[in-house]
Amino acid sequence: MTASLDTRPKASPAMQAYAPLQLPARPSRLAPTAWAVVAGLVILVAGGTLQITWSDLPAVPGQIAHYLELMFASPNWEKLPRALFETWRSISMAWMGAMLCVIVSVPLGMLAARAVGPAWLRALLRGVFAVIRAVPEVIIALVLLTVTGLTPLTGALALGIAGIGTQGKWVYETVESAHEGASEAVRAAGGSTAEVTRWAIWPPVAPALLSFALYRFEINIRTSAVLGLVGAGGIGSMLSNYTNYRQWDTVGMLLIVVIVATMLMDTISGAIRRRIMNGSR
Repeated sequence: MTASLDTRPKASPAMQAYAPLQLPARPSRLAPTAWAVVAGLVILVAGGTLQITWSDLPAVPGQIAHYLELMFASPNWEKLPRALFETWRSISMAWMGAMLCVIVSVPLGMLAARAVGPAWLRALLRGVFAVIRAVPEVIIALVLLTVTGLTPLTGALALGIAGIGTQGKWVYETVESAHEGASEAVRAAGGSTAEVTRWAIWPPVAPALLSFALYRFEINIRTSAVLGLVGAGGIGSMLSNYTNYRQWDTVGMLLIVVIVATMLMDTISGAIRRRIMNGSR
């Protein structure tokens, strides 16, 4: 009696080593759903505590159109020379604030970077930057008003101090994102921390820091108009005065001047920033 031959292909030892594939378990949606419910409840509570009269919302577009017509249908150009002078004061205030911010934030921001400053100094500087970022420019201007009075110096100092928090954060994040090969080479050659900062860290990050400095100037131009509303001088003070007296035709002219000046300075600053980052091409 002969044994029957099994002609089925046998699995190789390598194939037998693999276990049957199992699909991973479906991730739980409980946490995202819970966070969505919490966010929805926060929105509902915020909307309920503001005491908004929702029935007045349909009339808002008509009222906005009415005031836009009062401001821009026939602007009053008699105050244009003074508006241009106040705009120049706002731009000067923004420039001085940007210069103060950059002069202070660049060295402090570099000391707050991991590759430069010691741990205790980094923690201290980053905490100071966080505190400054938490205080709006208007609050800083109101505090400075008690010292410097209703002058453009108040606006320049407020812009400079308020920008240190954000600018310092940009500086140390830029330094930490730079390639560390040059720093390691200078350290291997016996360079000190100051020499590493000067010859390995500063050259690659300088274009980005200059670009951020110009961007701070752009931000200050917009913010300077707001600071004028609290008496810091510039075009914002004119806007506040003529708005209080309901002279909407003059307010419209001032808004046109602010928009044109802001767009012009943004265009010039943006072109310079692109030239710094991308070169002449």
